[in-house]
Parts: sequence; C-alpha cells; structure tokens
Amino acid sequence: MSSSNDTSTPLTSAPTVVTGVVGDDIHVIGIRVLEHALRGAGFKVAALGAQALPEEFIRAAIETAACAIFVSSLSGHAELFLRDFRAKCDEAGLQGVLLYVGGFLGVGRQNWEEVEQKFKGYGFDRVYPPKTAPEQAIADLQADLNRQVAAAR
Repeated sequence: MSSSNDTSTPLTSAPTVVTGVVGDDIHVIGIRVLEHALRGAGFKVAALGAQALPEEFIRAAIETAACAIFVSSLSGHAELFLRDFRAKCDEAGLQGVLLYVGGFLGVGRQNWEEVEQKFKGYGFDRVYPPKTAPEQAIADLQADLNRQVAAAR
C-alpha cells in the first residue's frame, strides 16, 4: 500500500518530452541515445534533432504539452543560447515545464560545479556533465514528475 508521500509511484500515462541539440551544434549521438532510452522507459519523445533554436524547443513543448525539455550541447556554446531560456519558457506559459541540460556546456576546461550552478541559476532543474548515463536522467525525470504530482495534491 502506498502513502500519499510515496514518490516511487509509476506514472499512469505516457508523458511527452522534447529533446534536441541547441544552437549551432550538429552532434546528435548523445541525444539519440537518450531519446531511445526515454522511449524505452515509456515516454513520448518529440525529437528536434540538431541545431535547434531555443524558440523551437518552446514551440514544440507547447504543441505537444510536454512535461520536460532535454537540451544537449557538445560544442560548448550552450550558454550563448540558454542564458534566458527559463524566462522565455515562462513567458510562453511553460512555467511548470522541467528543464534539463547536459553535455559540454562551456568552451575550454571549466570547473563542473561552477558550470552546474551557472545553469541552475539560468533556471534549469537538472544539469548533467558529459557521459551521464541516460538512466540517471530518466530516474531524475521520473522523480521530478512524481514530486510535481505530489505537490499538486
């Protein structure tokens, strides 16, 4: 028997997530692996592919009623495109959408903790370093969605 505070309750419907590689980045292997894992975990995936602009992520999230947006970057230019992404999402009516970003998010060698804090400061819910296992992102997404459901009760 589960209590109302149980955050391990499986989701009852297949939520949609938007995925893509931001900006001028053409590297899609990592996001394709994540998309495959998300589908395997029961999520619907609206895949934007490479070189997606922030506005494309937002438009896709609105059109699909997505619960989350996953942004990937390998070029290191993510900051240029994502600094005001949360504000743009909020302006578009996506205040509750979960934001995840991962990959090489800055140019050159950087302290990961500083990069993570920077992107959390930009409004991202989760920030992942390169080579994060898709299972980690999926577990975090499921926990975050369950937390949202519990908070709405």
